Amino acid sequence: MEWQLQDAKNQFSKVVQKARLEGPQEITVRGERTAVVLSSRDYDALRAGRPTLVDDLLAGQAWDNELLDALEERSKTPSRDVAF
Repeated sequence: MEWQLQDAKNQFSKVVQKARLEGPQEITVRGERTAVVLSSRDYDALRAGRPTLVDDLLAGQAWDNELLDALEERSKTPSRDVAF
C-alpha cells in the first residue's frame, strides 16, 4: 500500500500494523516514492546471509599477488638505524 507522508505520520501505528500483516508499506512525498516501512520479519529476510559491517571490516581488502610478492622481496633489515 502507498501512503502520503502526512497520512503515514498521522496513522503510524496503522502503517506498522499493515506492514506486519500485509507486507511493505510505501511512503511518498509529493507523489515520489521516498521510504518503505517493513516488518521485522521482512527486514530479517532481506539481511539473511549478508555480511555485517563488522564482517566486512575484519575481512579487509584482498591482497593481490603483486603486493604479496613486493612484501616478500623487501629487505628484512630496518631501512635506517634508530637509537633509543
